[in-house]
Amino acid sequence: MSSVDITTPAQTGIDQKRAVWPAMRKGLAGKCPNCGTGNLFYKYLKVNDNCGHCNEELYHQRADDAPPYFTIFIVGHIVVAAMLVLEKLYHPALWIHMALWLPLTILLSFWILQPMKGMTIGLQWANRMHGFGGEEDVDGTIWQD
Repeated sequence: MSSVDITTPAQTGIDQKRAVWPAMRKGLAGKCPNCGTGNLFYKYLKVNDNCGHCNEELYHQRADDAPPYFTIFIVGHIVVAAMLVLEKLYHPALWIHMALWLPLTILLSFWILQPMKGMTIGLQWANRMHGFGGEEDVDGTIWQD
């Protein structure tokens, strides 16, 4: 009989719980969800394949449409609420609304989008989704941006 090396998930560390909120906060700050030191992005929305500090693989991430959805949700609530308050209090002309809210909407969207993507990647890492748990997705594909 030959000896077979059988490792359990606990021995490989796959079964260890990862803290969700700290990982999401690190991603929100644009840092690696594992160590919190290395940069998550090398361009505005391009994710590093590996963390430069702890070498955690990050190419597994599949943020897809979640960050834009969260961004639209947040920016929409801020802008619409502020617009309604301004209209109710001062009744400004339509051109003032356009001059104020259009640039504010664009700037807020660009400001919030990258942190939302980082937070989504932190959530995926903490829950071992899309290859962050050591295995590929069910359909066998590995996704990259």
